[in-house]
Amino acid sequence: MPKRLVNRLHHIIDVFGNVKKTNELNETSYSFEKIKSIRASIVPQTGSLQRQEADTILTNVTHKIIIRYSSGKEITKDMQIHFRNSKFEIKYILNPYFKNETLELFCTEVIE
Repeated sequence: MPKRLVNRLHHIIDVFGNVKKTNELNETSYSFEKIKSIRASIVPQTGSLQRQEADTILTNVTHKIIIRYSSGKEITKDMQIHFRNSKFEIKYILNPYFKNETLELFCTEVIE
């Protein structure tokens, strides 16, 4: 991996996903839990605000999160990224030039 890329991965993000659990009655359930923490670079891409009814604001802030391929190759679109007080939904995942060096996660910030 190029040294300049390692220097850019200066944030630590948490990856959350559905974890399968079996309870004492042998029933299967899923809960949304932290899977792992990895180093990343977070790059804002675009943003927009839309006024809705009853003075609510819908935000659509899109970010690109760059991670090492080896750290995130099991990440899927149904997972979420948490960084500080922000949550990001993964819209699509890109492996640039199919080099298996980095993954680019294109995300939308979730405002609650």
